[in-house]
Amino acid sequence: MYDTMCLNTFLERQGKLFREPVAETPEEAEEFLEDCMAVVLGSVKEIREYFDEEGMDIAGMTDQELLEAEEVFALPDGRYLIVES
Repeated sequence: MYDTMCLNTFLERQGKLFREPVAETPEEAEEFLEDCMAVVLGSVKEIREYFDEEGMDIAGMTDQELLEAEEVFALPDGRYLIVES
């Protein structure tokens, strides 16, 4: 479900969201992302819609603030991995 780019980005940057590593291998990362139902989105607009649907209070947040949220992991190809803890 999650491609290599998603898994590697999460492994490298999981400290943004968690104090201690939750995964050490791509397999563990994939299992963790599946368990927390992480999503991959293609734009800031999709992030805003997703957070709104999830009931998160994002009123008044700029696009930059959304991209800096700890749950948002920017992928090198321009997509975004959203991981809710």
